[in-house]
Amino acid sequence: MHPDLIARAAAARENAVAPYSRFKVGAALETKDGRIFTGCNIESASFGLTVCAERVALWKALSETDASVPASPCGACRQLLWEYCGDIAVHLHSTQGLDKEHQLSTLLPHPFDATSL
Repeated sequence: MHPDLIARAAAARENAVAPYSRFKVGAALETKDGRIFTGCNIESASFGLTVCAERVALWKALSETDASVPASPCGACRQLLWEYCGDIAVHLHSTQGLDKEHQLSTLLPHPFDATSL
């Protein structure tokens, strides 16, 4: 095991967002080429959308590639963006130079958030 993994996971834990469980988790993954990616758990009012630290670290490692077509956020991502960011502008970009911008309220017209609980 890379000696820095535990320290990096502990540092990532400090960034956890756990307002419901109050149980913060950090994770660190090392790739075959020695790069380290970290993640922390992030909870949502819609409990099924809560993301574990290990998945965040894995997704960060996998997200180093770029798409040729701009992709709109999926429904679960729209929910989390709304909950944590509100009605923000969502900018979509691709490696082909295709750019689009939407307000989150047009992508998620009837959001579920803490006021719905």
